[in-house]
Amino acid sequence: MSIIKFFILFLFIGSISKAADFLYISQPAVTKSIKKLESELGITLFNRTPKGVSLTENGKIFYGFIKNGVESFMNGERKLTSLKNLESGTIKIGASTTVTKYFLLPFIEKFHMLYPNVDISITNNLTSNLISLLKNGSLDLLVINFPLNVDDSLNIIPCAVLHDCFVSNLSYKKQIIKPIALSDLVQNYPIIAQKEPSSSRLFLDSFMIKNNISFKPKFEVVSYGLVKDFAKIGMGISYVTKEFAEDDFKSELLFEIPIKEKIPERNLGIALPKNTISSFATEKLVDLILKKD
Repeated sequence: MSIIKFFILFLFIGSISKAADFLYISQPAVTKSIKKLESELGITLFNRTPKGVSLTENGKIFYGFIKNGVESFMNGERKLTSLKNLESGTIKIGASTTVTKYFLLPFIEKFHMLYPNVDISITNNLTSNLISLLKNGSLDLLVINFPLNVDDSLNIIPCAVLHDCFVSNLSYKKQIIKPIALSDLVQNYPIIAQKEPSSSRLFLDSFMIKNNISFKPKFEVVSYGLVKDFAKIGMGISYVTKEFAEDDFKSELLFEIPIKEKIPERNLGIALPKNTISSFATEKLVDLILKKD
């Protein structure tokens, strides 16, 4: 393809030596390639005179056929170079609203500052729906809660450890001074949790089952933000993720309620399709999240 690219460049530049320099090809190598191409085609492409080199009539006909194809190839090459340098493109991310707000935003902000010409698309949905979108190519990557039952078609990369806890406003905190058994907490206090099938709720239900506790929250809400807000106004005791409630702890709007049982850790993970080569933009964002960049 180099000799064809040279062929096009020569017509624009009008000089074999300058066209060769542009492509980082030596002039003798170009001359040899031209002679080989002419031999294969059985025609003479260039007129060689003391005044310089020009196209023969056959050369002009040949140029007419290859011009559009080579220009398309070169445009494609330039586009790929642009994408590689993150001068354009789109990255499509899937995550819950909670993960987007409390975890992803700082990384998206940094990514945008580094690569402002790359568009960012975020889809918020149920985890099961996001996995389907990732598998059919509608998304480039997911950032979702684990553990999660997924098949071998996805590559899972842990990116953060999460710790869940029960929280309340100051009025409930004053009532529970010492660590309380989980069964007593559920039996004697109104519990606020997200509705099924949120990953947080599924994890809480699993924790209750492991402790042989029959569990039905007093209040069930869709939004994670509302779970915290209900606790702040004294509606009960909410089940939240510590890392996503740090500002509320610092401002003393929420307080952790100590329980005797230890709540297992959870993980946030990046999910990528195994059999698909990620774009440069996707690779850069993953590196940012994993703090490799």
